Amino acid sequence: MAKTSIEWTHSTWNPVTGCTKISPGCQHCYAERISIRLQAMGHTNYKAGFKLAIHENMIETPLFWKRPQMIFVNSMSDLFHELIPLEFIQRIFDTMRRAYWHNFQILTKRSQRLLELNSALDWPDNVWLGVSVENSDYTFRIDHLRNTGAFIKFISFEPLLGLISDLNLNGIQWVIVGGESGPKARPMREEWVIKIQEQCHLSAVPFFFKQWGGVNKKRAGRILKGRTWDEFPKPVNQIAQSEIF
Repeated sequence: MAKTSIEWTHSTWNPVTGCTKISPGCQHCYAERISIRLQAMGHTNYKAGFKLAIHENMIETPLFWKRPQMIFVNSMSDLFHELIPLEFIQRIFDTMRRAYWHNFQILTKRSQRLLELNSALDWPDNVWLGVSVENSDYTFRIDHLRNTGAFIKFISFEPLLGLISDLNLNGIQWVIVGGESGPKARPMREEWVIKIQEQCHLSAVPFFFKQWGGVNKKRAGRILKGRTWDEFPKPVNQIAQSEIF
């Protein structure tokens, strides 16, 4: 089991590692930093560093995790990267369907390929699908997401790099917002976060505030408007959130 400190999930599953950068949100990629560190430590799955690598030996791993949990799929890559064959993606979906007691969270910036492959994928109800949107130039990813067969669709505004107004949340079940962290973290303004939170409230969409980010994200914390925001969509695969987290 690969436990994680990511606030909105419980574990990670990486049948693919490595990626390539396609938009401003990728500039200071946390997965790249971690991959290079793991490569230096001699970790088998990171021999190629941050170059894309497919790991056949990981394809059925969640089937052996018996406790129901939230699982972030490919936290160290992008499942819809153009170099990942459709057949391998379909095998990942087959594992997720068979591991019906878990909930799986997929997050991609490659929404165009996602939409192109949508009809070739069998969408189990325990698969949550999200797109990353860092500023208003990439809200088109939300339109692509909306037209997929995923049961629960969500948006991750992380790292949030600009104001996003007039947000269309039709067909969206969850929103995550977070600032960039790490040594070169770009700032996130409070008014950008509040604008998204208010739009979620008006649309009755659960809102999760992950972090302010910065060089020291623990010190910056995750308090917004005097409280934490840990809202999730329901149901969670017929399992109470308290049983998972």
